[in-house]
Amino acid sequence: MDFVLPPEIEEVRQRIRRFVDEQLIPLESDRANYDEHENIAPGVLTDMRRAAKAEGLWALQMPKRLGGMELPRIGMAACYEEMNRSIFGPVVFNSAAPDDGNMMILDRVLPEHMKDRWLKPIVDGAVQSAFAMTEPDGCGSDPGLTYTKAERVGNDRWRITGRKHFITGAGNAKIFIIIARTSDDERKGLSAFLFDAEDAGWRIVRRIPIMGPEEHGGHCELEFDGLEIPDEQRLLGVGDGLKLTQMRLGVARLTHCMRWTGLARRSLEVAMERVKHRDSFGMKLIDRESVQGLIGQAAMEIEIGRQLTMRAAWALDQGSFARKEVSMAKIVVADALQKAVDTALQLLGARGYSKDTVIEWIYRYARQARLVDGASEVHRMVLAGMLRAEGDGFFRWGEAGRG
Repeated sequence: MDFVLPPEIEEVRQRIRRFVDEQLIPLESDRANYDEHENIAPGVLTDMRRAAKAEGLWALQMPKRLGGMELPRIGMAACYEEMNRSIFGPVVFNSAAPDDGNMMILDRVLPEHMKDRWLKPIVDGAVQSAFAMTEPDGCGSDPGLTYTKAERVGNDRWRITGRKHFITGAGNAKIFIIIARTSDDERKGLSAFLFDAEDAGWRIVRRIPIMGPEEHGGHCELEFDGLEIPDEQRLLGVGDGLKLTQMRLGVARLTHCMRWTGLARRSLEVAMERVKHRDSFGMKLIDRESVQGLIGQAAMEIEIGRQLTMRAAWALDQGSFARKEVSMAKIVVADALQKAVDTALQLLGARGYSKDTVIEWIYRYARQARLVDGASEVHRMVLAGMLRAEGDGFFRWGEAGRG
């Protein structure tokens, strides 16, 4: 087993680290660089994206033929971690959710002749996208509870009616993927479609206020009242919506883990810088055994999460669906992030609770990690089901192509 990054990936990682340290982290201390929803201000984002492109650090997950860097999953794991040592990092490199997951699934399922219209603008950073699945009284972790309907209109169109909510980025998005019910079949009852924000028959009901900082475009509630979509904008076959959702969310969940390890590391970096210099009752905080215990525990949990994330990334690169590995990483990294930032806040005291550092920003943001893309309880249930089905095989050493 070789845990050393290939030289070409290590070189990219180092370049991203330098960009983050020199250009992004310094921006975080000036409130003028934030928008009203506590993300990077649009003008600053435009400048930083231009700089990232100039450095050849753009769309790490996308093929080179589309303008990306074409990193394997293990390369994404290492580099996403580095980019999210800044709270502004992912969106600057065009590797933030939901565009990140949407780009990967569209590249995988769209016919080539449709990519210039529906995918290339997202890759180029010209538009944002959204994935409309979650519903107010239905679908959350369970896509089978989708009540939004897609009904045929003639032979070549579909009419969408229903509601969606907590749709990330919807306020700014121009391109949408929507999951809707096309039959009552338990496994083949959902279908996926593309539509444009300019299409008639839908509206944003509200931008839902949340506890933490928001992605650009917020988390919105949407109403569909007769949106008509041409059949040519259906993704995969009729009834393949659940399949598409599973294909998209598996990798997207892991990219969350990749980014969250960066936030967790940044939290400890901020804390370490403080405790190395902070005097308390005649000694530096870092020399106190109780402080060392807190830091050591948080660091260990981050490293466990990193290893699980890289293991899942490797499995994906080998052709596995990596369902087990992704679920494990999702649970552990979400907890590790919360542990790291809570530790940092505790060690910084009032300073950590204030807006003088990014810690309170990360603290509020981190709470969603145990909820988004499947609550931790759901992933534990998935793992228990696999253990029941596989028995001792659950603990087998990795094999390429296994689910």
